[in-house]
Order: sequence, then structure tokens, then C-alpha cells
Amino acid sequence: MIRFEQVTKRFGKKTVLDEATFTIAQGEVFIIVGLSGAGKSVTLKHMVRLLTPDEGQVWVGDDCVSEATGRDLERIRAKFGYLFQSGALLQWISAGENVALPLREHTKMTDDEIDGLVREKLRLVELEDAYDRSPSDLSGGMKKRVSLARAIVRQPEVVLYDEPTSGLDPLTSRTIDELIANTNRELGITSIVVTHDLHSALSIGTRIAMLHQGKVVELATPADFIHSSHPVVQQFLASQYITRKGVWEESVSS
Repeated sequence: MIRFEQVTKRFGKKTVLDEATFTIAQGEVFIIVGLSGAGKSVTLKHMVRLLTPDEGQVWVGDDCVSEATGRDLERIRAKFGYLFQSGALLQWISAGENVALPLREHTKMTDDEIDGLVREKLRLVELEDAYDRSPSDLSGGMKKRVSLARAIVRQPEVVLYDEPTSGLDPLTSRTIDELIANTNRELGITSIVVTHDLHSALSIGTRIAMLHQGKVVELATPADFIHSSHPVVQQFLASQYITRKGVWEESVSS
């Protein structure tokens, strides 16, 4: 569904992506991991052409998004929902109004139609009772769930998640993981998740790609990722106390 073909991106003298090549299949929960500065968020931005490759191409289905402009680019971007790391909720309007924003800006739906769809998506993320609440009254986890409802309110084909569990406690992080997995399954969408949290990656990912110095050094299922022989992968696993043997091996193999 999404293909990176020899994508290179530089900022000044720094090469952030170096001939990155991979394919994401429809319906996947595709995880991108790596150290800070490895190019994870830069990779997401290329998918909706917030950034353009210096070399190579990015494809969304049959469309080359890295070369698209005007209405073609708008049409491609409409396939995506985006959950920002910060949540990016507007503080001066209610949670329900935040979720409604994409519909008011990009559709001609009536107020009743918008209201019904907003409540449906808030119900999906288990926050229907937050419709009239201010974002300032919500916990960090609740804000992320409202942001997820906004990301899926236009029925996208793909949802991009930029560090969805950043700043959350472990219990809330696992709740967000479950919501990502449930949303992916119930809506039949493709989910692409950038994260530092390997526990999350191993729990919900269909495949995990690791970026290091601009290159994809590993691309594997969770079970195979744990058993990777690449030293950078093993160092990354060890940093989060995940080893080849034990409970993680059992959970990703089941």
C-alpha cells in the first residue's frame, strides 16, 4: 500500500534517510523504531508530503505522493489521519468540537451528521461522555484518545501515530496500545506507529522496522525482531530489558 523506494533526505550536511526502502501492506500495524534522530518522524512526514525526498520516491497505492501537487496531493492526504505526539488539541473548544474540526473544514456534512459521527468515534475510543469537556479537564491519556477520535473521524485508510504513548504512564500506555489495535481491527485501516516503546511495538505490531543512521537495519515480525542478530537491534532490545528468552518470546509467538 505504501512504498519507499531508495528514499534519501538530507538536512544540510546531515543525511537523515539514506536510501530507505520498504513496503507497508494494507491492514498492517507497522512499527518504526530507532534512537532519537534516526529519522522516524521524518519518515512519517514523507508519507503525506510534509517533506519531499532529495532522492527516491514514496508511493501510496498507485500514486507517487512525493511528486503529487495540487488536488492530487489533497486527494492522497485525505486518505490519512494523523495523531500528533502532543495530541495538538485546541484548548479553547470542547473535546467534541476538536473531533469535529476535520469534518467542518473538509466536508459539507450537516451539523446533525457531524454530531452523530463525532459521538460514534468518541464512543469507539471509550470517551463519549467527554463530548462537552474542555481539553484542560482531561488526563494525558484521555487527550490522546480524543486526538485518536479526531484522526479517524474522516474514515481514513491510514492512520499515522507519532509517539502515541509519549509522556504517559505504563498502564495508560498499554490502554492506548489496545485502542490502536482495536481501531485497526474494527475499522480495517492501516496503522503506522513511530515509537521508542518496544513493549508497545512488540505487543501490537505486525512488523517492526528499525532505523539506524538513516537506513532500515531490520524489518521483521515481533518474534523475528527479538531474535535479530544485528548488534544495534540487540542493543536497543537490551536497553529496555527485553531479551530473546522469556515472557516476550512466548507472547509474540502465541
